[in-house]
Amino acid sequence: MSFPRYQKYKASGVEWLGEVPEHWDVKRIGYYFKERREKVSDKDFPALSVTKNGIVPQLDTAAKSDDGDNRKKVCQGDFVINSRSDRKGSSGASELDGSVSLICTVMRPQEQVHTPFVHHLLRSQPFQEEFYRNGKGIVADLWSTNYSEMRNILLGMPPLPEQTRIAVFLDQELGKIDELVAEQRRLMELLKEKRQSVITHAVTKGLNPHAAMKSSGIEWLGDVPTHWEVTRIKRLSSLISKGTTPMTVGADFTKDGIRFLKAENITEAGVVEQPEFFISKEAHDTLSRSSLADGDVLVVIAGATTGKACVLSKEILPANTNQAVSFVRPKDKTHSAYINSWIGTSLVRNFIFLNSVQSAQPNLSMEDLGNIPLLLPPPDELEEIKNFIAVETAKFDTLTAEAQRASDLLHERRAALISAAVTGQIDVRPLLKKEAA
Repeated sequence: MSFPRYQKYKASGVEWLGEVPEHWDVKRIGYYFKERREKVSDKDFPALSVTKNGIVPQLDTAAKSDDGDNRKKVCQGDFVINSRSDRKGSSGASELDGSVSLICTVMRPQEQVHTPFVHHLLRSQPFQEEFYRNGKGIVADLWSTNYSEMRNILLGMPPLPEQTRIAVFLDQELGKIDELVAEQRRLMELLKEKRQSVITHAVTKGLNPHAAMKSSGIEWLGDVPTHWEVTRIKRLSSLISKGTTPMTVGADFTKDGIRFLKAENITEAGVVEQPEFFISKEAHDTLSRSSLADGDVLVVIAGATTGKACVLSKEILPANTNQAVSFVRPKDKTHSAYINSWIGTSLVRNFIFLNSVQSAQPNLSMEDLGNIPLLLPPPDELEEIKNFIAVETAKFDTLTAEAQRASDLLHERRAALISAAVTGQIDVRPLLKKEAA
């Protein structure tokens, strides 16, 4: 859908705004907002989190400070933005009274400001780039923009009634886009469930629906094909070990060198290179016990993603890993994909969760990992199952990738629509009149 533009524009004199509608004002943030600097305690004003989704009650994952008596007061309708560049996009108009960290800037809108409009304006991508461009700091990717710099940023502001119309239009259109995004997320969840179901059935029941069955002797496995062997992961492995931190040998991370994998690099789709961690060759040689090899099955054994696994390919090597990741090195490398598929089933993931040390975070010992039961078909049947899983998962992965691309495009459209509306690149007024009619 194409949107109309305003009939007349003028130069704003501001690079990030460009041309704005002729009747819009261009004035500094300090004209439209007043900074709120009142210090309060989180005992009197509940702690809030400033997120990319707006202002919400403090998240359980938020870093807690001992300085709860030294926070900034937030009132309903205030706009709050995190001043640090590594929190880009964390901002919003608050619907709650509360308190936030001192690294945040809190602003009280003046009478000529419609809060829902500036919620979109000050969260738009062009403004966020301009906001952090005005920051100061030593580190290239971490600096802060204080209110003293922020207050001088120029905004293009329509008359108050028009601000309201733009906010109404965006709420309507973004609601439609968000519903489409939610549909893509639901589709991806369904594909994930179906993918896992197909793998689980293949490695526990086989591909022959008429195969004779026997009791596995393991309650959570139930009946299995009569001619399959019930064994354990360690029986197929030449080594089960885990890594450590470079600090144990007096080393630290480096800007380049040998890749160092952490739990966040392990995904069901394989090893991802971001975030990147490296250690020196000297540290890698010293940590040779956890030097990884082609075909290793990497398994997260600590933290929220315990049980997540993937097969390491030679493209990532040389590489090392830390104590949150274990690696299973099969005696026969052709078993790598099957072991990985087995660990990824819902049955085994549930077994791992139940057998993890239940403390603040799950933790699976290497002994327990090695003792996980595993069903082993005869070699010819095993090869058929591996090929079947490879073909079927490729189909699911293709569909999932398509859904993710659709979701990404919707997010891009969402951001572009907000930017165009709040900077006056489209005129939404006639669109609202049509809907009202």
